[in-house]
Amino acid sequence: MSGMSEGQAPAADLVGPAVTESHANTSSGTPEPPPLLGAYPLPPPADALPQPGAAASAQSASPPSPRPQSPSFGAVFAAAPHAMAVVDREGLVVTANDTLGELLGTGTDGLPGKVAADLLDLSSDARTWHAYREVLRGRQARLRCARRLKHPDGHSLWVQVTVTPLPETERAVLLSVSDISARRELQSRLRHLQMHDPMTRLPNRTLFFERLSAALEAESYEESGTGRIGLCYLDLDGFKAVNDTLGHRVGDRLLAAVADRLAHCADEAGHNRATTPLVARLGGDEFALLVEDSTGTDQLAELAESVLKALQAPFDLAGQRLSVSASIGVVERHAAGTTATGLMQAADTTLYWAKADGKSRWTLFDPERNAHRMTRQALSSGLRPAIERGEFALEYQPLVGMEDGRVRGVEALVRWHHPQFGTLTPNRFIGLAEEDGSIVQLGRWVLKTACRQARRWQLERPDEPPIFVSVNVAVRQVWDSDLVADVAGTLSETGLAPRLLQLELTESAVMGSAGRPLQALQALSDMGVRIAIDDFGTGYSNLAYLSRLPVSVLKLDGSFVRGFQYEGSDAHHPNPADEVVVEAMIRLAHRLGLTVTAECVETSAQATRLRRIGCDTGQGWLYSRPVPPDRISELVEAETCGRS
Repeated sequence: MSGMSEGQAPAADLVGPAVTESHANTSSGTPEPPPLLGAYPLPPPADALPQPGAAASAQSASPPSPRPQSPSFGAVFAAAPHAMAVVDREGLVVTANDTLGELLGTGTDGLPGKVAADLLDLSSDARTWHAYREVLRGRQARLRCARRLKHPDGHSLWVQVTVTPLPETERAVLLSVSDISARRELQSRLRHLQMHDPMTRLPNRTLFFERLSAALEAESYEESGTGRIGLCYLDLDGFKAVNDTLGHRVGDRLLAAVADRLAHCADEAGHNRATTPLVARLGGDEFALLVEDSTGTDQLAELAESVLKALQAPFDLAGQRLSVSASIGVVERHAAGTTATGLMQAADTTLYWAKADGKSRWTLFDPERNAHRMTRQALSSGLRPAIERGEFALEYQPLVGMEDGRVRGVEALVRWHHPQFGTLTPNRFIGLAEEDGSIVQLGRWVLKTACRQARRWQLERPDEPPIFVSVNVAVRQVWDSDLVADVAGTLSETGLAPRLLQLELTESAVMGSAGRPLQALQALSDMGVRIAIDDFGTGYSNLAYLSRLPVSVLKLDGSFVRGFQYEGSDAHHPNPADEVVVEAMIRLAHRLGLTVTAECVETSAQATRLRRIGCDTGQGWLYSRPVPPDRISELVEAETCGRS
């Protein structure tokens, strides 16, 4: 009879040692063997074994009184309803009762001399085989394990095998076998209920992660297969609206119908392949298709496409005709070095990308995009602590008069000296600071630091015209703080005159100002602070509204200046369209009493044209890159800065 192993014996099945002692005949003082079963001794009854302390009391006690004749141990063994066999130290069956023969379907006569381990499949896994041999050698007190056996009539049965040493003089073990098929069947049914979703009948989250963890164990992929694993992680687009409008009953029916289509896609994908993808419902409207031994991203892409196509057809649910789509995150990689948590995090991130990219699509995991996301998250979480630790610094870029080339002012530009990512420019973190609100705290620091430095330059050159400092302000600073009070307090603390401070806001922020923002800008202007519109020309330029705003400066966006080039190699024939547009904006600004600053001035040719059409100041690498405060002092002392 052959058996199929259940796998390694559970730790609980390998029980601890039990104390056993050999039988002693206290009446004669000479050990005698117990009664024989057939030609082999059987263990003595429990009441015949020496009890603790029996050796000391036997010397003084009187001989025992005669006892009634007990039944033959051989008869008891043969008729026992429990299947048993005696196995010698070599692992061969010495004798067995009829119950064991009936259980195994071999009859009793053919069992003596058989290898017990073969009869009960004790050698199919290393752990059970080792424990069994230790019991045979007398070095382990007991073994208990469950095995799945094949009966000669074709059906399978589960048995619990217990191996216990007999007294040392017997040099044998007692093997007992119990049929636990009914119990295992009940356990299997309960496990199925526990591991499957009752609505969709798909494996649930628990079973999915159990399978995923098993697939990522080294022994699962090292000996065979591709050594790769893939996952399609999806949820339905707009499913909440179905529940909210049509009710949860319709929503549940929709989930069950989606599950059927996913299962069909998995069956199709598994056709003519070694494995079929596991489809599981992870909760809500989230599903996963796990592909073990995947052959590459092409296989996962094909599976994701088939899912999207399968879900495109409308669903007819008890008179309701519904259409639904899904977003899918696809991950495919080597199983080695991958963890279940890491794989699911990558899948969840990729699903988010699919949603953000427009839904009703699948997106493949991109390590570079993920690294950017992780960096963004690291920067976002570290902003507030970085402000407290003093990791930020200011550099300044000159604002130069187009006519004389002298420094009129500077723009303060914040830098983050990050301990991990090095020096970061504002475009790397200002957006994050605006999102989480830390821009208010950072903005206050920039304002105070810039005003303090401007006042220091003024004190260093008391006989020269002072330079102003321009500070960028985010709209959230106006809404989430009292910007007017912050500016007034900073000017009072540093001693800087209001006319030497310029605040820059983006065009979209200023042109759309109303209510509190407009009141704040007006109060700042009344205080004497200059207001500049940054990146002018890139937003919705409501020129009629511009005349009613408390604005004193327009800063032309660098895109105008970068395109402000001569055509070909002839420097005397400018592009008329570019010049007309820029000149019109400058004239309009001057008619409204505003001054104009051109950003991103990089060449002498650009500066010459801007000066000719009336631009007031310029800013860009032609004059200077952003520099530390001490370099600004040197530039201010020079007669001209980048004068063409």
